[in-house]
Amino acid sequence: MELINHHARRNRPRVGSVRALIILPTYNEVENIVEVLEAARENLPQADILVVDDNSPDGTADLAEATGQILQQITVMRRSTKAGLGSAYRAGFRYGLENGYEVMFEMDSDFSHPPAALPELYGAIESGADLVIGSRYVPGGSIPNWSFHRLLLSRWANKYASWALKIPVQDLTAGYRAYRASLLREINLDTISAEGYAFQVEMTYAAVRNGGDVVEVPIAFTDRLRGVSKMSGTIVVEAMRLVTWWGIRDRFRVGRRTASPET
Repeated sequence: MELINHHARRNRPRVGSVRALIILPTYNEVENIVEVLEAARENLPQADILVVDDNSPDGTADLAEATGQILQQITVMRRSTKAGLGSAYRAGFRYGLENGYEVMFEMDSDFSHPPAALPELYGAIESGADLVIGSRYVPGGSIPNWSFHRLLLSRWANKYASWALKIPVQDLTAGYRAYRASLLREINLDTISAEGYAFQVEMTYAAVRNGGDVVEVPIAFTDRLRGVSKMSGTIVVEAMRLVTWWGIRDRFRVGRRTASPET
């Protein structure tokens, strides 16, 4: 592992015994929720789990609550409408900060993010990272069974975002992550407004701009086996539009700051 950002930050506590929270956004995940909760608990038993459900009509929230009665340390946040992935994570982060969690994980509820990698993400935080990304595009990472076209689109989007924002991260759109709460406190979550892929890019951008040390660890990303994907081409296009705007905006700001009074 290599730290992406090397800005000096205050001394970080080791996290071996601190409170950790796994945030699982859900919408119509009744086919997966029990197994993913069991797998998360098995692989990181010390962590609590927060299910953020966007009023799933298939009963996901009810099943998650019933599973929590058995596994314990599981809370279900019921939201009234389908408000989007970024909104769900922001709500989860705020819950975690309000309740004293020191490490927070993002993880999909459909097994595209392998729960077995949770200890590695946790270990990278313990080793000094502020943000750990489960990456498909660093050595050792992979995406089994993706079509060439889909892989090409994803790689192009990530390379473009990295170039436009000047962030040396290979997988900016990845959604399998661990954050230090101290970094989340420095990021003004009220200014993070994007959804989908763009939310992950915006959070990484904010983390780097706030001096966070970012680490990518390899994972095998697997398409969901059950249920329906929530992603679409529209979300990808929206993400690239926002990335372009952020890059132009911040280059313009830098140019204004560095311009001499005579010019």
